[in-house]
Amino acid sequence: MQSFKISKLQVTNFRNLQPDIIEFNSGINCILGENGNGKTNILEALHVLTTRKSFRKNTGFPQFLGIDCEKPEIIFSSVFLDDQENRISISGKMDSTATHWFVDGHPMKRKIDLKLVFINPFDSYSFHNTSSFRRQWMDQHISQLDGNYKKCLSRYNSSLRFRNSLLNKKPAMFREQIKAIDIELARYSAILTNIRLKFLLDIEDFCTQTFKEIFSEEHLLKISLDSRVIGLTEEDIFNMLQERLPKDEIVGHTTYCVHKDDYVLLFDGLNSFEYCSLGQQKMSYLSLLFAYIKLFRYNFNSFPMVLIDDVSGELDRNRWQKLIEFLERSSFQVLITTANEKFKEELETIHGANKIYVQAGSIANMPNLR
Repeated sequence: MQSFKISKLQVTNFRNLQPDIIEFNSGINCILGENGNGKTNILEALHVLTTRKSFRKNTGFPQFLGIDCEKPEIIFSSVFLDDQENRISISGKMDSTATHWFVDGHPMKRKIDLKLVFINPFDSYSFHNTSSFRRQWMDQHISQLDGNYKKCLSRYNSSLRFRNSLLNKKPAMFREQIKAIDIELARYSAILTNIRLKFLLDIEDFCTQTFKEIFSEEHLLKISLDSRVIGLTEEDIFNMLQERLPKDEIVGHTTYCVHKDDYVLLFDGLNSFEYCSLGQQKMSYLSLLFAYIKLFRYNFNSFPMVLIDDVSGELDRNRWQKLIEFLERSSFQVLITTANEKFKEELETIHGANKIYVQAGSIANMPNLR
């Protein structure tokens, strides 16, 4: 798999960002400025360009569009570099009715596989407190590693939606259809569960090692899958769905299958949500993410782009410094923001980092402090 890095980005009418050309290096890019000036908007613009969606919930064109724009359209222009330093131009135009994307000026027939990992300042809290977030996190990250998982998950969700729509009507009329759906659900459930277990086993080799590498502390980090279908055959899962059908008919939806499974992050064998401080939870979550990046590298011999939106909360200065030292030793491209003055001071000490100062949506002409 090719590894791509962003070299230049320009957006017009995207939130408060001015149409300045933003230049990035292939290593660490520190995006600095006060709150509300547009640092996170730069990360979001890149996220939309590469994934076609925002990392913010319930966000689309009306929310992206700048309030002072003269024409209701958003223009994206960018240059990426591949492993051989070849330039690839990716541009796009978005309005209220459609979005059009281009590669080197030609209409994009197939989406370029631009991989990235986004780290949100609030995701550690959500990961430890919300089961639906954990499921979504796992599905998203496993899908980046395994195309078959992404395909089976999509088919599973389509079958589940169809089953729930029948359960919400007059189920007795649709039992034969539901039976046929359950055969599909059972097959995809077995596949998804096996891939999830393999992913957890693979990433386990990196989690503890990464925690020690970043924070210089010895702790055992592991994730377990909480599922009722582990060890079951497709036939067993089908029988379970059929046995639960009377209850599902009463409530009008599928009360259990693998879309309800959960994950537990274990810190020295204990549930991190119950036994860890907020700082330890944040350290564990960051270690998990960077372990994922190492696993990505192991699988594809390439790195994703890494977007980090102010992760300084819950971490003391010593841990900031260790995180920064880890980033300096790493080989992937990083875009990292902060408005925290103390953390900003640490980022400005990074030798060779590209410093991007943002003020009122514009790229300010401020010299590197080092």
